[in-house]
Amino acid sequence: MAYKSLAECVSDLEKHGHLIRIKEEVDPYLEMAAIHLRVYENQGPALLFENIKGSPFPAVSNLFGTLERSKFIFRNTLPKVQQLVSLRNDPMKALKNPFKYAGSAMSALSALPMKTTSAKKKFLKTCISKLPQIVNWPMDGGPFVTMPQVYTEDVDKPGILNANLGMYRIQLGGNDYIQDQEIGLHYQIHRGIGVHQSKANALGQPLKVSIFVGGPPSHPLAAVMPLPEGLSEMTFAGALGDRRFRYFYDDEGFCISADADFIITGTVYPNENKPEGPFGDHLGYYSLMHPFPLMKVHNVYHKKDAIWSFTVVGRPPQEDTSFGALIHEITGSAIPQEIHGLKEVHAVDAAGVHPLLFAIGSERYTPYLKERRPQEILTIANHILGKNQLSLAKYVFIAAREDNEQLNTHHIEEFLTHILERIDFTKDIHFYTNTTIDTLDYSGDGLNSGSKVVIAAAGNKKRDLWSQIPADLKFGNGCYQAHLAIPGIVVVECDKYVSAEKTAAEIALLNIALIDQDISGLPLIVISDDSEFTAKTIDNLVWVTFTRSNPAADIYGINDFTINKHWGCKGSLIIDARKKPHHAPELIKSAEVEKKLDKMAEKGKPLFGII
Repeated sequence: MAYKSLAECVSDLEKHGHLIRIKEEVDPYLEMAAIHLRVYENQGPALLFENIKGSPFPAVSNLFGTLERSKFIFRNTLPKVQQLVSLRNDPMKALKNPFKYAGSAMSALSALPMKTTSAKKKFLKTCISKLPQIVNWPMDGGPFVTMPQVYTEDVDKPGILNANLGMYRIQLGGNDYIQDQEIGLHYQIHRGIGVHQSKANALGQPLKVSIFVGGPPSHPLAAVMPLPEGLSEMTFAGALGDRRFRYFYDDEGFCISADADFIITGTVYPNENKPEGPFGDHLGYYSLMHPFPLMKVHNVYHKKDAIWSFTVVGRPPQEDTSFGALIHEITGSAIPQEIHGLKEVHAVDAAGVHPLLFAIGSERYTPYLKERRPQEILTIANHILGKNQLSLAKYVFIAAREDNEQLNTHHIEEFLTHILERIDFTKDIHFYTNTTIDTLDYSGDGLNSGSKVVIAAAGNKKRDLWSQIPADLKFGNGCYQAHLAIPGIVVVECDKYVSAEKTAAEIALLNIALIDQDISGLPLIVISDDSEFTAKTIDNLVWVTFTRSNPAADIYGINDFTINKHWGCKGSLIIDARKKPHHAPELIKSAEVEKKLDKMAEKGKPLFGII
């Protein structure tokens, strides 16, 4: 379906039962987000909020809330785009079978951005404070744009074909921002916009930024796609949406997406920052207030019948989970083609995406050895940690494909079981210390600072995993309840975290208690503040374990040792996943808003049958 606008998409979804309207007035402060969250949890429809307190504009959310709906939106173009991405990664395919792939080349050419001037007259002007001031979580620093498309150009190579379109969060107000004159941009320096800013800074020039909101649904998806080198986001948007990306430049030289519903233009000057945040983020915690680039607003444009587009970010799964599933549908084979020997890789959504990565690779080195061990897969792991967004991974679990050809990285319990049955803790734990981690991850020892670990397994099964905890197993003083999460993994509830020194003493006591007991079937011990919650579901297990630990600081082992700078342990591995004082607070819904929604959902009330 070639949508010309967001409004066309909304109409099509409503016609086919994928969208409902909420006509009652809703408050953008927490209430809209709370409604969205409840609908998403029930895998419900997209939502069009027609009457938003304090704003003349309607807003839509949950467009991509289910993979089924996302596929429906792009039902006519997905196969073509999958072929296009595949071809960009392996151009030899076209040479080997030119007739089969002839259409792909034409698709790319026909999707090239198209400059137009006729759309200028369609836009009106407004101001930042008139936009829907949506606040998702109680501790958020202000209203944010959560579904933006941020456009910048390379000062050395200006023009749309060398431009970057990315999705970076935008703070519209609050903190020290001057209302209607300043907004905040949050992005990491290695991202496309960061490269553009660095070049502009070196020349002492302000960077021109255009923020698009709305437009055909192919546009926001293009902004988050991990595209192959040389395939621009605008070209991809054209191919996916079956409509060329239309644009023009306004009188001040800013690029304007002719199909967007809203456009905010402004400049980022060298070394001008202001505190941005806090913001409830996708790890399930708040990212805290830090200095980020300041954008000075020039103009805010909108179409006559513009619709604001937003989503709610929080502990997975959320709408961006479905976004990720759609991206995997399109690019699933792309990364393995770029890393020799890699079969598949999966950033585990339930653990907040970046903290935990599962991978499967080939292990073909020294095949004459009686006992195969991780060798090639360690090389593959290094490649993974040097690859784009995958470089943000904190824990990498990698298995050899030869041990189980049917192993799937998307089956969390099955994959962890495979690793724990085969791993040799004396050899297979490899740390990267004093390195960078995700800016949004506060488990490390500073902003964007922490450690990584590769946990590799190859070879024959070494142990049977226990499906229950022995009744006579004793964990010693300071440890209380123990719950089995999955076979082989026990979660132990211990005293609250106090300090690194106190933890060292606690681990020493745990060693004394366990070193002479048989725990061979429990190779992984997770220390938690709430063992019952952590062990209750596999999602809880990976979320708590891998978002609340910094590998180099929080991994211990029974009967551990260090030889030639290599750390290992002869007994079970221990991960301390308790909350630490430097961790960011987790996201908690407003009880007051939740009670209000409960009343609004009663029979005869406006949200009955919706939430």
